[in-house]
Amino acid sequence: MKKFVCLALAVLLAMTGLMTAAFAYDDSPSESAGYYYVYTENGKTLNVRDTPGGKVVGHLKYGDRIYCYYKDGGNGWALIDYDYDMPGVGKGTYACYISSRFLVKNKPAPRPKKTDTTAAVTSEPPVEDTLAEINAEFASAKKVTPFKVTVRPTRASGWVNLRWAPSKSASLIATYPANSQLLVIKETTNWFQVEDQDTGDVGFISKQFVSE
Repeated sequence: MKKFVCLALAVLLAMTGLMTAAFAYDDSPSESAGYYYVYTENGKTLNVRDTPGGKVVGHLKYGDRIYCYYKDGGNGWALIDYDYDMPGVGKGTYACYISSRFLVKNKPAPRPKKTDTTAAVTSEPPVEDTLAEINAEFASAKKVTPFKVTVRPTRASGWVNLRWAPSKSASLIATYPANSQLLVIKETTNWFQVEDQDTGDVGFISKQFVSE
């Protein structure tokens, strides 16, 4: 009798787990289902999230080939299977999400080289800030209620740099074309500290090259 009860409970739990998984997401392939390649500006990695806009659980590289169950689905996200170590559960393949705007059907050209990226940046002339100027920018930093800004290079075909420090002589993290959107999390006298919500990159961008 005890064995029968245990078996019944086990079956019930298994069915409950299957039902939960079924209601968590729709994994039936859509018309957009198939293999895609990761294509990001300037060869950046692409965040993989546990839910649309949720926690980052991993990254895909520029040019990675992946299978999507649906691309967009009306919410700007693509559903994929992704292998990672889920806290409290363990390693396995789980349903995850990536931003669908960085996926293309055809294999992209080789990842852009840093030298090519630097050459393409035309909005910022070479400048060597002094240590005192850089320290002054850091000292002026203040928190803000997060808001989005749009990248506005001096030329429509230009690019704007994201740097690790509020200085035009600081090293590059990434570059952005016109109309890219970034989330401002802090500001200094002449710079915004911003986050790229698609890649997780955080750095400084000059106020003169963005608009609210």
